[in-house]
Amino acid sequence: MLTIKDIAKKAGVSVATVSKVMNGYDDIGEVTKAKVLKIIKENNYRPNANAQSLRTNKSFLVGLFFKDHQDSGVKHPFFRGIISGLEERLLENNYDMILFSANWEDQFSYLEKCQFRNVDGAILMGMPKDDPKLQELLQAKIPSVFIDLDISDEKASYIISDNEEGARKAVRHLAELGHEKIAVIEGEEITVPTQKRLAGYRAEMEAQNLKIKDKWIIQGKFSVDGGYQAMEEVLKLKNRPTAIFCMGDEIAVGAMKAIEEAGLSVPDDFSIVGFDDIEISQYLNPALTTVRQKKEEMGIEAADMVLELINNHEEKVGFEIIDTELVVRNSTKKLEK
Repeated sequence: MLTIKDIAKKAGVSVATVSKVMNGYDDIGEVTKAKVLKIIKENNYRPNANAQSLRTNKSFLVGLFFKDHQDSGVKHPFFRGIISGLEERLLENNYDMILFSANWEDQFSYLEKCQFRNVDGAILMGMPKDDPKLQELLQAKIPSVFIDLDISDEKASYIISDNEEGARKAVRHLAELGHEKIAVIEGEEITVPTQKRLAGYRAEMEAQNLKIKDKWIIQGKFSVDGGYQAMEEVLKLKNRPTAIFCMGDEIAVGAMKAIEEAGLSVPDDFSIVGFDDIEISQYLNPALTTVRQKKEEMGIEAADMVLELINNHEEKVGFEIIDTELVVRNSTKKLEK
């Protein structure tokens, strides 16, 4: 069986150099790194995980916790995009990812799960910011990265979309099309994205000198059913808005279905803007105007952050806010007066 010593001999370098290349250290020259990686690939070398763990005191595992409040699990398109980015970057750094089961919180805390599986770090998304179990994890100094959740500490950081500015882009687009009666369908109110997007909606409505009516702020859920039910409430209003900002694309899908079943149309009767730019958005009829979140990039950056926290015992890793992009399609149009 080929050993790390054999790889070093073939490459003409030290065992320490091979080890550094395999563990992603950045103090190895590119030529040497390429030579070592080429030999590793040609010989189909795989390090012994148990030996590597004993030598480095690491498991080379990262635990992933997430909650989408609809129990859709990995089927949720937003999470799928992020997980794809996470998996790609962790794999490049010889790390595996454990996806904790959906019912983990019924019996164990975040910390207990991390300790039981002996993970080197954790990535968390979707839970409310005031979840008391999060403090237990932070106090234990488990390297942790939060996605769309602005929490930071000595061994914790976060990456988040610019939800507030993204919402402002949506409202600004509708205002520029001549819409003055702009409603918003929320996601779950306990989530940070909902809170930030609502703040952005209010701020841009005020900036555009547009009235904000309480009846035009409709509580919903980040799901197709949530959007459908919320839009039914909008359709009952005597003074209807002409445009709807939906805080998620799945909300927009449900809203568009309710509009269609009411014998009305998008964008002739209502202009609709979503948020996320999940894959189905471009295939809807009409195709959905939406605020794009850079999902794969968020996953890659979150993986980089947790690896830095795992490997760096002194410096604190800074948080990162990822810009969003307005993608204009056919679900919005200029208001005819």
